Amino acid sequence: MDNNFVSIRGLYKIFGNRAAEMVPLAQGGMSKADMLATHGQVLGLRNINVEIEKGKITVIMGLSGSGKSTLIRHLNRLIDPTFGEILVNGSDVMKLGKDDLRALRRTQMSMVFQKFALLPHETVLQNAGMARTVRGEDAAETDKIARKWLNRVGLGGSEDLYPNQLSGGMQQRVGLARALASDSELMLMDEAYSALDPLIRSSMQDLLLELQKDLKKTVVFITHDLDEALKIADHLVILKDGEIIQQGEPQGILLHPADPYIEDFVGDINRARVLRVRSVMTQVQANGSDLKIDMDATLEQAILAANGQANVVLTAVQDGDVVGALRMTDVLKALVPRTPGGV
Repeated sequence: MDNNFVSIRGLYKIFGNRAAEMVPLAQGGMSKADMLATHGQVLGLRNINVEIEKGKITVIMGLSGSGKSTLIRHLNRLIDPTFGEILVNGSDVMKLGKDDLRALRRTQMSMVFQKFALLPHETVLQNAGMARTVRGEDAAETDKIARKWLNRVGLGGSEDLYPNQLSGGMQQRVGLARALASDSELMLMDEAYSALDPLIRSSMQDLLLELQKDLKKTVVFITHDLDEALKIADHLVILKDGEIIQQGEPQGILLHPADPYIEDFVGDINRARVLRVRSVMTQVQANGSDLKIDMDATLEQAILAANGQANVVLTAVQDGDVVGALRMTDVLKALVPRTPGGV
């Protein structure tokens, strides 16, 4: 059964007055630089194919100019593709008229912005309930729902304040509450935490993961920060110059980079703090080992549990049940970055 909430298929975006003419050239492999130099047209995205699973966090990442923000704006048609197909909850967004597109944006999508995008003349409560207010829903019910989500994101008691009375982290919590109060399935988060200080940013990542355990929203999260991507992603898509270089489960990408660019990209990551036991363990149970480690623990935690001894085998568990064995010799191998095609 297809469990994808969003499907992006064969998507191309070319900026310029001859964009449609450029599609065959882009499909034929013309580079971004050559297209600009020869035709004066900008290749933004090339042959993007991504399946975004319902109830999961898909992170799209890349350096500045990679096309990640351009891509997310296609989902709600703030940008129209030059060529390709975008399905949201089974609907081809390119075939929607103005009214249906407006309804899709209001009922099935919400967005959390990098610069917060709060209305300065509205209170925290009014900002949190804005999506429902725009839809013309009952004011009392809107306030009730907005209060619930403000409490959930840790802003209970701040309802009557205005945005300029809040810190950046608090303003972003209002933005998150606003998205949740809309009751939409799809949350689009474009560099949502990039403007925050590192400690506040980390706490907002933790909050998103905590909420996601209960809510199971479909989240598309844009970032240029690999640590952030590896922390929150169920599915990771890495872009470079408008093309997908590699996508998949983050742990798999870290352990098996597809090419030198990805290897370079993940080379400076603290692998002990990012890699999980489940990615390194074997399915064979440890013989008589009474040292247990949760399968979702980090390798750093596993090293501590083994007291740094290389000849130890830990029993990997999930919810108390034995699921495999973790050999510390395998941990040591995993801590050394692999080159593409390496073993």
